[in-house]
Amino acid sequence: MRGATLDVNPDANLGGMVIQNPNRPPLPAGPSPAMAGPPADLSGDVAQRVLQVLEQQINPGIAAHGGRADLVAVEDDAAYLRLSGGCAGCGMAAVTLSQGIEVALRESVPEILQVIDVTDHAAGTNPYYEAAKK
Repeated sequence: MRGATLDVNPDANLGGMVIQNPNRPPLPAGPSPAMAGPPADLSGDVAQRVLQVLEQQINPGIAAHGGRADLVAVEDDAAYLRLSGGCAGCGMAAVTLSQGIEVALRESVPEILQVIDVTDHAAGTNPYYEAAKK
């Protein structure tokens, strides 16, 4: 929040406070060491439609938390995703995946029946929400 300012809204009709934050979210972390190896072929029709949903619908939303979802592979009816940035190690990643990403993918790409998270969440260095301590 360095450089951010908090001020009263100049529009009296709107009221409230205004935060001006010149900072950008952190860049996503690199690929998970657990998923090292040659990249999968993502040139197929289903993979291309999944990539389109991720880039146009999912990633712009989770970028607000410094996160990103990348397609690792498509096999049969499953899309394998790696989450990075603020999503890697985030305590809400499972909810984001099951109630947000999976729902959007299943609606837009009916061939996809399951979404599998291959993220090494233990390696996350900047999670948006800390996981609950047990």
